[in-house]
Amino acid sequence: MSAEETQEDHRIAALAQGIRGVSGKLKRRLREQGGVGDLTPSQIAVLLRLEKDGPATTSELARAEAMRPQSMGTVIVALESAGLVHGTPDPHDGRKTLLSLTDACRQWASEGRAARQDWLARTIRARLSSQEQDQLATALTLLQRLVED
Repeated sequence: MSAEETQEDHRIAALAQGIRGVSGKLKRRLREQGGVGDLTPSQIAVLLRLEKDGPATTSELARAEAMRPQSMGTVIVALESAGLVHGTPDPHDGRKTLLSLTDACRQWASEGRAARQDWLARTIRARLSSQEQDQLATALTLLQRLVED
């Protein structure tokens, strides 16, 4: 391997590390703004899955999140206690319970997204010049290319 290739490998590794670090910090800051601090990552994952995919059973959620059904049951109990999900009998199989987001959860999620969006927009406006905002738009395009399938 040539010195140029080694230098490029180090640069790419540093870029990868920087992106991971910044994305982690950004994720934490957005979480702070949206009021999800009291929820565990598993609880958040379940809420997002129910929002995206619609009603599901505990077993389906456990499979989707690669968890044991017993562990998922604990997550569901906590979300039900918090008033974020509720269960109804499955119309096709009364032995099963379909879990859905409550209206209160949908409202809370919407308000949280709005708070995160508002914080991020205000922060971009306050901390970045117009030229830097253009650079950020370019960087966003590149980041999107990194995550495309």
